[in-house]
Amino acid sequence: MRKIVALTLLLLAGSFARESNAGVCQGAFANPVTDICWKCLFPLTIGGVPLDTEGQIDTPNPPQLPCTCPQPVRIGVTTGFWEPARRVDVTRTPYCFVSLGGVSMNPGLPAPEGEIREQEDLTKQSKYQLHWYADPILYWLQIAMDDPCLEEGQFDVGYITEVDPTWDDDELTILLDPESALFGNPIAQAACAGDCVMATAAFGSNAMFWCAGCNGSVYPLNGHVQAHVSEIQASLLLVQRLTMKMHRQMMTFATWGEAGLCGPYPDPVMDKTQYKTTMLYPVPETGTTDGKCCETFGASSAVWGAGKAYPYSGEDFSYELFRKKNCCLGVDILP
Repeated sequence: MRKIVALTLLLLAGSFARESNAGVCQGAFANPVTDICWKCLFPLTIGGVPLDTEGQIDTPNPPQLPCTCPQPVRIGVTTGFWEPARRVDVTRTPYCFVSLGGVSMNPGLPAPEGEIREQEDLTKQSKYQLHWYADPILYWLQIAMDDPCLEEGQFDVGYITEVDPTWDDDELTILLDPESALFGNPIAQAACAGDCVMATAAFGSNAMFWCAGCNGSVYPLNGHVQAHVSEIQASLLLVQRLTMKMHRQMMTFATWGEAGLCGPYPDPVMDKTQYKTTMLYPVPETGTTDGKCCETFGASSAVWGAGKAYPYSGEDFSYELFRKKNCCLGVDILP
């Protein structure tokens, strides 16, 4: 009897410890040299011709070599590369800034805790809070000086979901994504299996813009994951949702293709082929488990994600977003 009581107490103690740790802010500053998959920068192209690929896949590039821009007046050559420009935290603990070293900065405003809960049919659902950072790392590291193709600025917090009422309310979210009602049916969701295959092989299909490949559905644009398979899958799904949300709210813009040669342009439905991700925390994705260390939106994480999430300090996540950048690289003739 004593052994049973002792075992029960140990199990309860373990449960309480896990519950208390869930509220502890975890994170780390990413080392820009060792923690970022710099292969994601590639391919590099000029006039649509790749200079170096490092084995990475690419989207189509404008084929013309010379290019011009009207304001400022510029004559140059078309270039293409993948620019590290944004960073995203996915956290269980409100106001926990994973990318800032696991710093908690609660202003006193209530926000829902993250959770993973099992349903009666043994499926799981989850919810998280996310933070969106401006991270023009090539500029603030001064890797390239006076390059008009690089976004300027410093590392900065750009958006937090804790203060966004639509992030935790499905009814309010409809105001932002009214088209989601068209895709909440088995037929539309079944089509996402094809998107999963395409995203894992290369890029997902923009024709199936409601799909997040192997990770689920882009809709609704909030923090509720209706089909939680794993923590890696759920976190990547929410990164894609928040990116789509930022495009829909005109808080970030498209930068690739012929339309992007002279600057960013609005893209409210988001071209999901213009992004690649790499994990920074809890385990930097700098190895080459599947032959690469950056992933397209919707690609399967079954291989590379193994061992990337673990109890206590490995249940919050940070990802770097690389976006495709096409630019007219040249000299400004007139301001």
